[in-house]
Amino acid sequence: MAAGQKDNSTLSLKVSLRRNLLREIEKPVVLESHGGYGAIYERCYAHLVAEGVVFEKDPAKAAVLGRQRPTWAVYEADCVGALAAGVGGHLAVSFFDLDPYGEPWPVVDAIFGSKRPWPERIAVVVNDGLRQNLRIAGGWKVASLEAMTARYGNRALHDHYLEICREMLAEKAAQAGYGLSRWAGYYCGYGQMMTHYAAVLVRNAARSSLM
Repeated sequence: MAAGQKDNSTLSLKVSLRRNLLREIEKPVVLESHGGYGAIYERCYAHLVAEGVVFEKDPAKAAVLGRQRPTWAVYEADCVGALAAGVGGHLAVSFFDLDPYGEPWPVVDAIFGSKRPWPERIAVVVNDGLRQNLRIAGGWKVASLEAMTARYGNRALHDHYLEICREMLAEKAAQAGYGLSRWAGYYCGYGQMMTHYAAVLVRNAARSSLM
């Protein structure tokens, strides 16, 4: 698969991971960072979540999402800037679904660096396509991984990317007062270049455990 090409072969895995994670949050309020044409919504959220927030910068896709979910807040916008500004903060979101295909870390930073209501328990699920770029170009060229590259070295970013994702998410969530309570993740897709992971975060959690 060429660099930058989207791997759409993992939909069933994404659906399974989200359905399992939804069991961890009572009455979830969902935020989708990249709504696309709503395939994940139809399979995971349509009959479960009455209120939510979705971002999509493509006008045609955003129009589809508006028709698909009339009770949700649908924003035609780049999610990073919007999230950083607190857009969607009219709801106490408890389930963050990040599916940017490429790197998710600017989205994660925008969420945890923003002013918004913070429930005691939240879930974060991510479809991360950055590992392919790490194999080709290395971590030195990814600004969001500079600290981890300096900490562990360039090769470790690809070989141990899942462990690094867990460490980075825990550090970033701590900015908003959360500790990692549960975690699951795996590699998948063409050449194992996609990374899927999910976490339950609890305010001031003292311990972590594996799903």
